[in-house]
Amino acid sequence: MKLHGYWRSSAAYRVRIALNLKGLQVESATHALPRGEHRSDAYRALNPQGLVPALETEDGVFIQSTAIIEYLDERWPQPPLLPSSPGARAVVRGMAGIISADIHPINNLRVLNRLRSEHGADDAAVARWVNHWIREGFLALEASVARHSTAGRFCHGDSVTIADLCLVPQMYNARRFGCDLAGFPTLVAIDAHCRGLEAFRRAEPESQPDATR
Repeated sequence: MKLHGYWRSSAAYRVRIALNLKGLQVESATHALPRGEHRSDAYRALNPQGLVPALETEDGVFIQSTAIIEYLDERWPQPPLLPSSPGARAVVRGMAGIISADIHPINNLRVLNRLRSEHGADDAAVARWVNHWIREGFLALEASVARHSTAGRFCHGDSVTIADLCLVPQMYNARRFGCDLAGFPTLVAIDAHCRGLEAFRRAEPESQPDATR
């Protein structure tokens, strides 16, 4: 398999964690987003959306991080990244969706660049935008996780799920943009616990070979 990504892409970060948890070795192909390398004709031929991540496999090329993670979970079921019961799976997908569908899409690089180029936003305005939407999402996520986490180690129950794979990269982004996390003690505790696990540590942005690009 080959994973197309970029060291600071939180969506690619999620997939790296999943691959590590599954014990899977992949080739890495990096595309420097600030340089527009993801918009090349060669990459668009592989992924018409021109975004990262994309995962090349013997079953085809897959895009969108949560779809890739669920593919990996179905193809290599151990350790499972979704609970066994339909209700619990729906809860976990909802948690992941707060980040992957509501927070991340309006805070990713192309949106922030659009705010700068079309609406004249400076760095301070961009930071306020990011902080606002992270806070909105985290308020809901903190309540849900506090209700469903067993021991404050993972978002749901007492085992890692796709919700944790989405949370940790989003917490990285929150710290990067100086978000005040004081109001989210459950999320902060879970993030700290997960980042202590080898699969999460190896996936950290600064540990990637293209981290200087």
